[in-house]
Amino acid sequence: MNSKEETTPFHSGFVALVGRPNVGKSTLMNAVLGEKISIVSSHAQTTRTKITGVWNGDHCQAVFLDTPGMHKPQSKLGEVIRQATVDALDEVDVIVFLCACDDPLGAGDRYILKLIEGKHVPVFLVLSKIDLISKEKLMKKIVQYSQLYPFKEIIPLSAVTGDNLDDFTKMIARYLPEGPKYFPDDMVTDQPERNIVQEIVREKLLLRTRDEVPHAIGVFAEEFSERENGKVYIRCTILVERDSQKRIIIGKNGSLLKEAGREAREEIQRLIGAPVYLDLWVKVTRDWKNKDYVLRELGYKEHK
Repeated sequence: MNSKEETTPFHSGFVALVGRPNVGKSTLMNAVLGEKISIVSSHAQTTRTKITGVWNGDHCQAVFLDTPGMHKPQSKLGEVIRQATVDALDEVDVIVFLCACDDPLGAGDRYILKLIEGKHVPVFLVLSKIDLISKEKLMKKIVQYSQLYPFKEIIPLSAVTGDNLDDFTKMIARYLPEGPKYFPDDMVTDQPERNIVQEIVREKLLLRTRDEVPHAIGVFAEEFSERENGKVYIRCTILVERDSQKRIIIGKNGSLLKEAGREAREEIQRLIGAPVYLDLWVKVTRDWKNKDYVLRELGYKEHK
């Protein structure tokens, strides 16, 4: 009756991962969870919405919010993305500010720290990608950032090599307040399958395009249904802003779209555990990032 299991209080809370684009927020969350929840690419603004990942420790649960990288908005979509990060700072129990060791301290970092000022929750500094710099340079980075903000904890780590990843989760666990278990143990994310499918397709296209094309891509899963033969039929519309971008996405003789579709289909099949027929269509919708009805369809804005 009086076992340690019953007397140990449970701790839980929400943890925001914030930082400039491309500092490794999605890579860190995927590494902590041991599963791929957020898509990853070398392009800025790969993450466009708040992605929730659930990590369970001993008598604790942390709900991570992988937020979009902070940037200066260039469109309505950009403003929605920026606001998603700002809102997340008011919803959490811990804020993790990520900076990449191979990036110089910039105006974007100072801007994010200004947003964090006045938040009455612990703020940690995570210096990511430590596998890319020497220990001497790392120590200089720690001193440099320490002078900017009174961080509760500072931890250098590499999500790729796993260095200090366990220390990071233990640190998070120490600061979680007492609370309920928000999600069951076997639930890793609250993202609907349809949303994850859209992001997988978008990732495969991001990995194969460059210049302005990745920023012009939006993906909407218009149909998601199981057929009588047991296959799951998924039809996705890929939005771009110009005819030239459509030609790039399709590729010579449809090669780029076919290859991206094949990789996406294989990953989606692993995700849902069933054979998939993935039907991809490319559509030009000029200036879609400034159209409210399109942003709502893609899930970036609430339906009113």
